[in-house]
Amino acid sequence: MTSVDLNADLAEGFGAYACGDDEAMLDVVTSANVACGLHAGDPEIMVRAFKLAKTKGVAVGAHPGFPDLWGFGRRRIPFSPGEIERLVAYQIGAAQALANYAGHRVTYVKTHGALGNVAAEDRTVADAVARAVRAVDRDLRLLANTLTVQVSAGETAGLEVVQEIFADRGYAEDGRLIPRGEPGALITAADEAAERVLSMITAGAIVTASGRRLPTPIQSVCVHGDSAHAIDTARAVRARLEGAGVAVIPFRT
Repeated sequence: MTSVDLNADLAEGFGAYACGDDEAMLDVVTSANVACGLHAGDPEIMVRAFKLAKTKGVAVGAHPGFPDLWGFGRRRIPFSPGEIERLVAYQIGAAQALANYAGHRVTYVKTHGALGNVAAEDRTVADAVARAVRAVDRDLRLLANTLTVQVSAGETAGLEVVQEIFADRGYAEDGRLIPRGEPGALITAADEAAERVLSMITAGAIVTASGRRLPTPIQSVCVHGDSAHAIDTARAVRARLEGAGVAVIPFRT
């Protein structure tokens, strides 16, 4: 691989509450997943993120999650597939409106937190997300966890799917993320995360906790923007990739 996208979840504050350093992260990443107001974010924070991204030449996507401000969208809520479809469509529309207001354009969708985890495991939920994206704008790409049913659901819906790995999360033997709270779930050392990402991109495979390699396309790398070490990790990942001759560019300009 000669190029890869680097993305992060941004605009995840709410009102007076800040979360992460969006401005610093936008100096490093090539795509920004902007929270849409239900798990985090609000119109002021979203517009600021879209304007900053536009100024810095960073692509933007809608980052819908469960309506769960208290739990930061990381608690599983038993909505029906139809309810999930409408919640996702609602959030994409909000992101598109505010991006347009800020002079930018949403080009993709990536699910957040628990919604993303459920969509990675449950084909009915993955299909609901894909239907919502297609209904709002079939030209939007779907940024999906690689080796999950999100990929096949997006392809079945006729969407262009971009497959991503996580720089700061560990992988179980089946290719899924190790659940938060379990040993090996979080990669907190920036240099370790950077070396891990390069090894996966070079191999064209996810590397699991045991060292097993699961071949897969890798078109984007995510660094979670809300962690204390997020900026250092993103910088280390980008520097390691570019130092190895891998161009870090958005998957859609």
